[in-house]
Amino acid sequence: MKPYHWQVQVYYEDTDAGGVVYYANYLKFMERARTEWLRVLGIEQDRLMQDENVLFAVRSVRIEYKRPIRFNDSLSVSVEPVAIKPASLSIRQAITDLQDDQHLFASADVNVVCLKADSFSPQPIPKDLFKELRSAC
Repeated sequence: MKPYHWQVQVYYEDTDAGGVVYYANYLKFMERARTEWLRVLGIEQDRLMQDENVLFAVRSVRIEYKRPIRFNDSLSVSVEPVAIKPASLSIRQAITDLQDDQHLFASADVNVVCLKADSFSPQPIPKDLFKELRSAC
């Protein structure tokens, strides 16, 4: 599967006093892109929690900031699953200029784990969901 791309426009609220996107907001853009990627696959996280007692949580992120993102920039945030294990998913993400995907703002390797929603304890990804995610890798 090719990487999924989600588009976002940078708003004033995303920036600091200098008009540059606050560093933590890069992670917010990436989180939203992962949510939209799951939606494209037909996976709604609130349904997983209600129907299967399952949720996903970020276990680790390794991010590299390359260039500052500024107010009014148009971005493309990619999601590329690189590995799926019985209870976790490794994802590569990048934030690029919407008009020029060679203009890289940040890249990250994200590890997401599957948890029981009621106890936050690790659990295997449910079989049907695992198959769906596996087909996306």
